[in-house]
Amino acid sequence: MKLGDFLTSINYSKEDLFLEDVEYAEKSYPSFVVNRCLSYFPDTIIHANEMNRLNGLDTKMQYDYYRLALRKRKRFSKWLKEEKQDDLELIKKCYNYSNQKAKEALRVLSDSDLSDIREYMSEGGVKK
Repeated sequence: MKLGDFLTSINYSKEDLFLEDVEYAEKSYPSFVVNRCLSYFPDTIIHANEMNRLNGLDTKMQYDYYRLALRKRKRFSKWLKEEKQDDLELIKKCYNYSNQKAKEALRVLSDSDLSDIREYMSEGGVKK
């Protein structure tokens, strides 16, 4: 079973996936990821917080809690990811910095400094 199967069962279909193969379902149920997915919505954040607080519960109990406590609704969200900054990559390449050092340098560099670095690091040629 995949994450999408569990989320569909919890949010919309309400069918019990643990009835088919309990051992396999318990091993494949990603409780942390399900908690994270359900923490994006205003109507489920309290439930996700409760499951984070009671993280020692059996996976079947967590799954049943979500399946039975949440109202039937289609919930879809994209993962929040850190945006990749072109200037960050430029600083890392220019000064051979790590991510953390490049972020610190990016905070103190001015726009004119960044444009100078871009000009210095430009490789020329025709862009495709």
